[in-house]
Amino acid sequence: MRARKRRNSDSDYLSDALTLLSGWTRDGVQLRRELACDDSQHAALTERIKVAADTLHIRPTIRRSDGHTQICLGQQDGTDITDGEVTLAARIEDFYRTVVETT
Repeated sequence: MRARKRRNSDSDYLSDALTLLSGWTRDGVQLRRELACDDSQHAALTERIKVAADTLHIRPTIRRSDGHTQICLGQQDGTDITDGEVTLAARIEDFYRTVVETT
């Protein structure tokens, strides 16, 4: 799942991508998502995310809180959201569906 990037309008590209990624929100220069899952689903999801993130050279922030997994993609230093982070968000959605369906 990838949104087509327009040459002259990065904000339109990001808006298009976020409409395809339901549940993800943009918080300044970061993408955020909270997913309901139990401890074993969290462990399986986290492992898949780490493998994909390493491949894309991205360091997501993943936290566990009150039966939810909280994911944050992007830097807090003001750097724009990258294509890789949008791609990782789409992969996380696929991973989540797989993990939840198999448990």
